[in-house]
Amino acid sequence: MNADQINQFFLFIDSLLGSAAYFPFLLLGTGLFFTIYLKFPQIRFFGHAWKVVSGKFSRKDAEGDTSHFGALTTALSGTVGTGNIGGVALAIHLGGPAAIFWMWATAFLGMATKFVEVTLSHKYRIKTEDGTIAGGPMFVMENALKMKWLAVIFAVGMIISAFGAGNMPQINSIAAGMRETFNIPPIWTGAVLSVFLFLVIIGGIKRIAKVTEAIVPTMAALYIVGAMAVILTNLGNIIPSFMSILQDIFSGSAATGGFIGASFAFAFNRGVNRGLFSNEAGQGSAPIAHAAARGDNPVSEGVVSILEPFIDTIIICTITALVLLSSGVWSEKFVNDFQRTDMQYVVGDISDQNETGLSSLYGHLVGGNRLESFDGVIQVQNGVAASDGYTLINARSVAEEVNYRFQNEPYNGELTINAGRLAGGDVQDQIVISGKSLLHSVPLTTMAFTYSPFGEYGKYIVSIGLLLFAFSTTIAWSYYGNRATLYLFGPKGVLPYRIFYIAGFFIASFADTTIIWTLSAITIVLTTIPNLFSMILLRRDMRDTVENYWVEFRKNPID
Repeated sequence: MNADQINQFFLFIDSLLGSAAYFPFLLLGTGLFFTIYLKFPQIRFFGHAWKVVSGKFSRKDAEGDTSHFGALTTALSGTVGTGNIGGVALAIHLGGPAAIFWMWATAFLGMATKFVEVTLSHKYRIKTEDGTIAGGPMFVMENALKMKWLAVIFAVGMIISAFGAGNMPQINSIAAGMRETFNIPPIWTGAVLSVFLFLVIIGGIKRIAKVTEAIVPTMAALYIVGAMAVILTNLGNIIPSFMSILQDIFSGSAATGGFIGASFAFAFNRGVNRGLFSNEAGQGSAPIAHAAARGDNPVSEGVVSILEPFIDTIIICTITALVLLSSGVWSEKFVNDFQRTDMQYVVGDISDQNETGLSSLYGHLVGGNRLESFDGVIQVQNGVAASDGYTLINARSVAEEVNYRFQNEPYNGELTINAGRLAGGDVQDQIVISGKSLLHSVPLTTMAFTYSPFGEYGKYIVSIGLLLFAFSTTIAWSYYGNRATLYLFGPKGVLPYRIFYIAGFFIASFADTTIIWTLSAITIVLTTIPNLFSMILLRRDMRDTVENYWVEFRKNPID
């Protein structure tokens, strides 16, 4: 099975899970329910959250392994990562500017969702044999709901998600950024960072918290400085950028430049999906970090978690979106090397410069009216195709100025195309295809950061920011998978898990980007669905816990 077949299989699985029509409604519906049921906690408790995280009400001898701030930065390090840099770019690439609105909606409602899941996880946490704290939805499911079977399903899903969401996409994006900016081979990036990853995660949550407390503020400041340089350079485009987000919320985004347009369903689904990938509200991951925070009342940690989706999505993701939209790079074509999973050959000479061509492309990519896949042989002379009768689509755009290279030299010979895809073979597997097309994910954001006074140096800001963002995410997710492994197999399972985690991290550094992102979309759902289910069942428990907190807080505000 080649890379394209693997990706197609993952896309099929994703169509039944995260990309299925029911999932966004399940996710947003749960957030909406708790927003109303708990009387808008994301608004009422927002100011209180900042006071708690500052340590104003903290008691140093309270049970737990980290401070409120340490738990917040650990959880933020798990959420602020490639989703903020590459995920936003992918959402706009797939769903157009309107997708950003649905990321906002996911974040606002997710603030309530995260408040609930963190509070419950802190309430039902346990002390392990080694004296450390362990918590998370799996302990809630077993101890509060007495559903051991559901807890096992969640824990298994969390271990898979640790690899598919928190590990592999992060190093894959880091390696891509290092290659694009510094021309460092991905395998070397993976090897060096694997060593650093080992040195951090071997120290457990206390070392992880110390590292993230240092990394998170630094990486946020660096990224925002670079982003604001782009935004201020393109200040005149800021209002039009907001308008492009808001004006097509329910109709989908119109075609512009190389972007062929997106339907409402695409914008809605991709916005919600990328919003979840970014802030993880409802996924059940962050509660594992928050469960370790010092505090006697679980609601005090729950209110701290309200800040996560706000900082991650409403602030940082919005800044990234404005960089992409105000600079205009999201709809421009740039010279780049094509990835096989982004490419498709279709029958006919189709242009994106006329209404007929745009209509055909829209139907093929968005509307479900698929164009006929090209089958046949393409003659290539001096790196340029000499055959016609087909159109190459790359990254959801018509590819231009396409050339073919073999061992860094212009290719001469034949190319076999089967069902619209480049057939495999000793020679064809080594051919590098490049040309002008739309960009997506990290390369798109990297390009946008050059549209400022920093110029080409803007790429360095993205690369360094991505390195810090994504690496800290990997660190946090190592802990999430660690706790799930501990739950399932006990202390004896932790070391093998760490070994496999580091090995997966290294391998993903040079794997296919599109496959990694598709896999991440699948793994997210494996924990989200059982977590949302348990939260709904414990709605009354949650309401009573919140009411009791405020009664006790008025008597004694020290946590």
